[in-house]
Amino acid sequence: MQKKHEFDAVVVGSGPNGLAAAITIARAGYSVQLIEAAERVGGGMRSSELTIPGFIHDICSAIHPLGIASPFFRSLNLAQYGLNWVNPPTPLAHPMDDGTVTLLERTVEDTALNLGNDGKRYRQIMKPLTEKWEPLINDLLRPLHMPRHPLLLASFGRLAISSAEHIAKSNFASQRSQALIAGLAAHSILPLDHRGSATTGLLLAGAAHTVGWPVASGGSQAIAVALAACLTRLGGKIQTGRKIASFKELPSARVSLLDVTPRQFAEIMGDQLMGSYREKLAHYRYGPGVFKMDWALDRPIPWHNPECLKSATVHLGGTFEEITAAESTVWCGQIPEKPLVILAQQSLFDTSRAPAGKQIAWAYCHVPNSSTYDMSDRIEAQVERFAPGFKDVILERHIMNTLDMETYNQNYVGGDISGGIQNPFRLLLRPWNRWKAYTTPVSGVYICSSSMPPGGGVHGMCGYHAAQRALHEVFH
Repeated sequence: MQKKHEFDAVVVGSGPNGLAAAITIARAGYSVQLIEAAERVGGGMRSSELTIPGFIHDICSAIHPLGIASPFFRSLNLAQYGLNWVNPPTPLAHPMDDGTVTLLERTVEDTALNLGNDGKRYRQIMKPLTEKWEPLINDLLRPLHMPRHPLLLASFGRLAISSAEHIAKSNFASQRSQALIAGLAAHSILPLDHRGSATTGLLLAGAAHTVGWPVASGGSQAIAVALAACLTRLGGKIQTGRKIASFKELPSARVSLLDVTPRQFAEIMGDQLMGSYREKLAHYRYGPGVFKMDWALDRPIPWHNPECLKSATVHLGGTFEEITAAESTVWCGQIPEKPLVILAQQSLFDTSRAPAGKQIAWAYCHVPNSSTYDMSDRIEAQVERFAPGFKDVILERHIMNTLDMETYNQNYVGGDISGGIQNPFRLLLRPWNRWKAYTTPVSGVYICSSSMPPGGGVHGMCGYHAAQRALHEVFH
């Protein structure tokens, strides 16, 4: 006689991937229980009054090009659950010391015009990618597979397999163009001379020209709220404030999907894992961490060049060489003197984030994993470098080092917000040389976190594909 289960599926963790996994199972008509350790769903998609009441700060994710581009999110029509994307007129600004600003615009053509003599080459690289963006992003945000558009994916791959250094130096002559490429590629949290480090930069530039780099109205928490509402409407159950320490604590289910990284997976599964697999988990490599700051501001940031006010995202790091040196320093386990600072000024475009006339700002830089070094002065020095008088407009500040980030979300091991090193070659072979991504040695148990392909970012595709595999292997 077949055992009766409490649920068809149990999902542990309510980040974008956990929510996506639960929704995918529920859409297929099966019962789902989602369990979250925190009091609110969302994982990295939470917002809170970190500084002063009335100032809403995003605790982790803030700008969402992959959120609005996600094929899975787009299939849900999240607007009906209250999610409103707010797209600044310009996705990205990158100021330089000479007072100029390089703008990554909404169109390839406008961006090319900003790059002067480098514009022709920029068009040649980006136009083929953006003209067929939807089939390209559908193939890119999948695990290892036979591509549906092999020639298109091969065209992207020929560029993406390169290092960011090669892309910048072999295609662009000006410091401004090279610096733009460096800032984009640095989101990979890889040294810019490593093969594959160009992938993230190309993906983010393509998103800028097709869907934009939006913020979520009201805060990133709005994405989580919308996803949770979608799950509830489909009949899914959500339980918050319950930390799972052992797999034995889970309700009985036909499948279990864990939105956790290898460290947490090993702890939860305990002696149910074989020695060889456990050893692979133990050797899983996490990447650099982040040091993050939030500010409540009396007025907008006083940028030396006001064109920086056109975008919600500003890269503060100077030249390609400076950014490369900073990221390499972190990779070597040392603290950069002049870090690349990735800054967001969401309230310029979403007035719900701060009281009338006031502003918020959000920023982070990369640091060695588990570093407790206080980067506050170095981050604010980089902002002052391009916005003299910035410190004079600060009403209150809030900081989170790598250990604070891990306390906030245990998936952020040592402050690594991506679930492990995001080298595209390593992602293809996860989990740990098992060709069937998301599966584990324990029957009916799947990993659906950003440690799986296609990797980090608020897009939910790791959870969606993990759930699809579970549906195929267990329910069909």
